[in-house]
Amino acid sequence: MKRQEANQNLGFASRPFVLCGLPVKRPTAGQLLHERRNGQFLLQVTGHPAYGLPWGQDRLVPIFLATLAIKQQSRVIRFRSAAQMLDTFGMQQGGTQYRRLMGAFQRIFGATIFFGTDTQRERAAVIHRARFNFMSEARIWYARHPAQETLPGELQNEIVLSEEFFREILNHPIPTDMEAAKALSCSPAALDLFTWLSYRCFIARGRECVPLFGGKGTGESAWKFGVLTATQISGKARGLARSRSGAVAGMSGQD
Repeated sequence: MKRQEANQNLGFASRPFVLCGLPVKRPTAGQLLHERRNGQFLLQVTGHPAYGLPWGQDRLVPIFLATLAIKQQSRVIRFRSAAQMLDTFGMQQGGTQYRRLMGAFQRIFGATIFFGTDTQRERAAVIHRARFNFMSEARIWYARHPAQETLPGELQNEIVLSEEFFREILNHPIPTDMEAAKALSCSPAALDLFTWLSYRCFIARGRECVPLFGGKGTGESAWKFGVLTATQISGKARGLARSRSGAVAGMSGQD
């Protein structure tokens, strides 16, 4: 109904993580490299020694950042408080959730991204590689009292995206339904599949058959990570959507 009325709550995701995905489960102790290939696309994420690899619900942070970057059309993005992100994804607001969110930002901030494509042209193979960080600078306000929503005066949380990440977002914005992202926020594998299907619909030029496996399918992403069938994904999405009308789940399983 919202789509038909052009009133959809639209967000944006970034191409490397839609095509290849971050880890769904907590990496083993000491693991600082995550690598996934999906057809011609290759993603490598190196975690910071002090914070580790981004994983699980940390993938909500790039969606939040990409959405603000597109809406504000700036590398320097500002938002009122951490509560704004929790509210965006329908998460409970409390001390535990704020600490988990700060941990997610630390892992995202410390990660180094290596993303590349291999394309076979008529006369030669074309190889493109890019290495970047998500952010070059961040000032995030964390309060012990969640009821205190904003910084004193006119100050706000401020994040400076890296030039490379910002350019990737502007050049390849992938729209996604934020209401669906909210419903799937505590199921990373299902969220990966949803954003990937949104991407395939976005680039489709007409009616297409979308393979779920193989070089042009989900490849190494949500299906392999989540080990979920289409029926399970659909059922989980419906169940999570129903549960949102009652008690809203918080960010679970992360320290």
